[in-house]
Amino acid sequence: MAAEADPNNLVRAVALLGAAVVAVPLFRKLGLGSVLGYLAAGLVIGPFGFGWFSHPQAILHFAELGVVMFLFIVGLEMRPSHLWGLRRQIFGLGALQIGLCTLALTGVGMLFGFSLQVAFIGGAGFVLTSTAIVMQLLGERGDIALPRGQKMVSILLFEDLLIVPLLALVAFMSPTAVDAESSSRLASIGIAAASLFGLVVAGLYLLNPLFRILAAAKAREVMTAAALLVVLGAAVLMEMGGLSMAMGAFLAGVLLSESTFRHQIEADIEPFRGILLGLFFVAVGMSLDIAVVRDNWQLILLAVPAMMLAKGICIYLVARMLRSGHGDALDRATLMAQGGEFAFVLYSAAVTAGVIDAQTNNTFTAIVVLSMVATPLVVIAMRPLMPKAGPVSLDGVEAVDGQSGSVLIIGFGRFGQVMSQSLLARDVDVTIIDTDIEMIQSAAEFGFKVYYGDGSRLDVLHASGAGSARAIAICIDKPESADLIVELAKHHFPQARLLVRSFDRQHSLKLINAGVDFQIRETFESAVSFGEAALREIGVPEDEAADIAAQVRKLDAERFELEIASNDTRAGIPLIIKNTAEPSPKPTPFTTPKRESRALNEEAEQATRPLPDAPAG
Repeated sequence: MAAEADPNNLVRAVALLGAAVVAVPLFRKLGLGSVLGYLAAGLVIGPFGFGWFSHPQAILHFAELGVVMFLFIVGLEMRPSHLWGLRRQIFGLGALQIGLCTLALTGVGMLFGFSLQVAFIGGAGFVLTSTAIVMQLLGERGDIALPRGQKMVSILLFEDLLIVPLLALVAFMSPTAVDAESSSRLASIGIAAASLFGLVVAGLYLLNPLFRILAAAKAREVMTAAALLVVLGAAVLMEMGGLSMAMGAFLAGVLLSESTFRHQIEADIEPFRGILLGLFFVAVGMSLDIAVVRDNWQLILLAVPAMMLAKGICIYLVARMLRSGHGDALDRATLMAQGGEFAFVLYSAAVTAGVIDAQTNNTFTAIVVLSMVATPLVVIAMRPLMPKAGPVSLDGVEAVDGQSGSVLIIGFGRFGQVMSQSLLARDVDVTIIDTDIEMIQSAAEFGFKVYYGDGSRLDVLHASGAGSARAIAICIDKPESADLIVELAKHHFPQARLLVRSFDRQHSLKLINAGVDFQIRETFESAVSFGEAALREIGVPEDEAADIAAQVRKLDAERFELEIASNDTRAGIPLIIKNTAEPSPKPTPFTTPKRESRALNEEAEQATRPLPDAPAG
């Protein structure tokens, strides 16, 4: 007979989820952010609160998978060419910031009475910023893709790489180290290099064929399992090689960033990422040993602000030295002034090597945990000192702020570029926003003014002039983001007509029932025109080819209306067919007689300068 499950484990799981469900909305309502809510929940239910959990380190180790998955998703958004473009920031900015911060923090540790060796270990651990906290705060603000966010991501990546030489340095500092160990260290370096090489080879040659086979099987749960396998497999491979699990997951994401399956993989991973990252913060809250804080309260309560202040000042100085603005430098110093999860790994290794004792490890760990807890509060306290956000230009990228235009275009990929030409040919006042930094810079070279802005954020829509726009054209290639923008626009900007790029037939049905004014499938009209051209090329008279194309449009529109009626009858939703946006047989911009169409095209080509094909959508 199978062993019965321990009911206490189920109660603990319920308590864990319940604490997060109660605390996070409460703290967000108070304006304190979700991170502080998770930390507070962990403190309350942990061994030094109600005592429902006695081994938070076990939960913390498991919950680190949330950080791993977060970096995998970040990697999916970074093409190899983009990552190569960040190499100077990763190795230049990262090395300069970490070097200066390590010197300053070592000095602070010596001022508190620690020896040079112990102070160095404490400072080196505190230098390793919490990837989880910084990425979560950047994600909540929507700043990950901004230039200032990209610089922070670059520094975090360098810190992930830094854990390897730091662990090696701890081994060299061990009083029990002997010369015979040098060969084992060389072997460890070889294993790490082999693990990295194996991951790159697998990512380049195995992952895409694997996902193609699984996609052909049409089993959604298998695709989800494969996505988890890729993330966890990359993390385990790097850990076996002595490297960072998070770094392995990030590299796996980068290798899949050009894959046709990246959006599916991201959608499959996202729910696991969110809940495990929240669990990580809860576990950090549990790890705060109140007894250690009580026994060393004077040292700890002085060391936390001293370490955070010293690190923050160094970060600010480095940012200003490298020509970042005051606002960006202050923001970076505020977000990155805390210690991080990799400090726990470094301190544990130092105890094992005999470099520091257990009591010092507990003290340093408490300092790092308290700095992580304090970060959301410091961010809130620093808000009044932050410069008012404005249109900051950096390398041709300008954030949208206080714009106005008759038409707001959201998304300037290939679809948005072609769509905009008709408006620009008619001298319509347009505002264009996008989140692709490289595309914005490329567009500027061709005379287009494109602002950086995430159209799925209400504050960005207000800054883009959506409140006064006559029409909002949603030209992005992500259906879920388009649906969110439609929902925001219908509720907050009812004066604007909504024109939406549809992904496929089902997405069109969804948009119609959402009440958009116009939708069109992204490939429908081009495919119909392509078929019409094919008829002409094989000798079919032009009039007959045009009639056939019009008939294809008519039949498709009729089938589309039948699908709407069928779906609405089953779902009990009022029938909405006025927005099918499928051209009728009567003249439309797509069925304009040949001579008029050619004239319009020539006029548009003279009035605009085409952009090269965008990398995506």
